[in-house]
Amino acid sequence: MSDTWTIYTDGGSRGNPGPAAYAYVIKRPGQPDLEEKGYLGNTTNNIAEYTGLVKALEHAKQLRAKKLVVNSDSELMVKQLNGQYRVKNEGLRPLYEQAVQLRKHFDTVTIKHIYRDQNSQADALCNEAMDDRSPAARDSNCVIAGEETRAESNPTKAAGAAMTPLMQALDVMKKSAQLWAKGDAADPPPAEVLNRIVEILHRDAASVAD
Repeated sequence: MSDTWTIYTDGGSRGNPGPAAYAYVIKRPGQPDLEEKGYLGNTTNNIAEYTGLVKALEHAKQLRAKKLVVNSDSELMVKQLNGQYRVKNEGLRPLYEQAVQLRKHFDTVTIKHIYRDQNSQADALCNEAMDDRSPAARDSNCVIAGEETRAESNPTKAAGAAMTPLMQALDVMKKSAQLWAKGDAADPPPAEVLNRIVEILHRDAASVAD
């Protein structure tokens, strides 16, 4: 039996930034699919895409997968992780670096771009999560063979979780200012930097409210 698992990841937002969610499906030979989805609050489409990938890789690592083929309809993310594009947006860099580190835990990880119609299972889960914006929807739910259960543990922690939200926001500002000082004042785009800071503080406020 093949020891290669196939993963489909997705992330999206309604508005950019806007209400966002992630989802992924892990397909294991001879076993039921594993599905997971989660609502992220307001953030960008690219952050949602990367979040879905990171969560999928962490789940696969937890399950001791060896070989992975990861499919995503985010051409930007796929090309960045395959070294064809560089990461210009500092708001994405922590998630990008987390994904790079997670890849090292597997024998092989192939990341492929697919079209949206080939990603319908993960896409449907992602839209379900965006439709359900209750506080409980922010917790990851794992579905096995159609039976919904609470995951045994939450395998994912955002990059920089050891830092307080204020420290994370200040770090984003500092790194962005350093890049602006080196050359192009629009790289990374100021609006994206502001959105990243707002997202960090929004998540902190939401967690306190919950």
